[in-house]
Amino acid sequence: MMYLLRRVRFGSIYAVFGVLLAAVGLLSIRTGAINLSYAQIWEFTLAALTGSPSPDSLHQAVFFQIRLPRVILSASVGAALSVSGVLMQALFRNPIVEPGLVGTSAGAAFGAALVFVLGKSIGAAYSDVLGAFALPVAAFAGALAATLAVYRFSALSGKVNVATMILAGVAVNAIANAGTGFMAYIARDPQARSITFWTLGTFTGADWKSATLVTTTMLLCTALALRHAKALNALLLGESDAMSLGVDVRRLNITLLVLNTVLVGTATAMVGVISFMGLVVPHLLRLIRSADNRFLIVASALLGAILMVIADMITRTLIAPAELPIGVITAFVGAPVFLWLLFRQHRDNEGKGGFYA
Repeated sequence: MMYLLRRVRFGSIYAVFGVLLAAVGLLSIRTGAINLSYAQIWEFTLAALTGSPSPDSLHQAVFFQIRLPRVILSASVGAALSVSGVLMQALFRNPIVEPGLVGTSAGAAFGAALVFVLGKSIGAAYSDVLGAFALPVAAFAGALAATLAVYRFSALSGKVNVATMILAGVAVNAIANAGTGFMAYIARDPQARSITFWTLGTFTGADWKSATLVTTTMLLCTALALRHAKALNALLLGESDAMSLGVDVRRLNITLLVLNTVLVGTATAMVGVISFMGLVVPHLLRLIRSADNRFLIVASALLGAILMVIADMITRTLIAPAELPIGVITAFVGAPVFLWLLFRQHRDNEGKGGFYA
């Protein structure tokens, strides 16, 4: 089976993923506390295209103002986090790296928590343009600072050391989480509850503004990442070999850091912290088909979108009409996968100088 999959063209895999994304997206749109039929979805879509009013205004509002932006946002967040995982694994040249492990998500969460609690006191008015971008900008700054700190510490010897990277990630995560916890401690009760729920990830606040921002950011960053896909493949050989092939490694590293933090910072600012998506999706695709970054970037965006839409649908239906934080679902699935990857890497590195060789 795996042999047959490795012979399938990249374009065919993209097409299958595209069809699956459309199918699970439609299923997610119609599923929830209020179920919509496919006939209603078609009727509402035609009414919007032709400008004619729909007799069922309540269900039409559920479709256009709640379900559709939520599905678009969840798909875009899944794609963004998965592409971020590909970029971080290329940057650190290690398949077990993901935004949560090296502090990127925690840094973004701390930056966003600052705006949640101190936003108005530092002059961020949410009604104007500056206020609209205050949250993603703060999340970006926090994510960049955390990722840069971990990268600098892990490369002190001139090359990335996995042991140092993991230890630095633990420390940066602890600092960022402590900062977020302090913000929750000094916040008023509604803000504190929002921060607590938000740190587990949620799509309950999905609207057209957040969906448009995350989708636009994801598409732009993915397109830019594709332009560097060949350089990423060269970087996997090591920095010295990549430089001998004409790659400007320093510039590429900076580009990867910026793209990664834009993707994670924007997604985290809108929906909170969602772990393990950037770890699981790229690794599944490597097992299924190829480690070529030209394939991984596009395929990860599509598969990540599919899995996040499915996970969001589960959170809305598992204990309906209540809703689970989506980070709970991704952690329950992602954590065992991460442990399995650690076991595989330990087994593969036996006889090669130990686990961190």
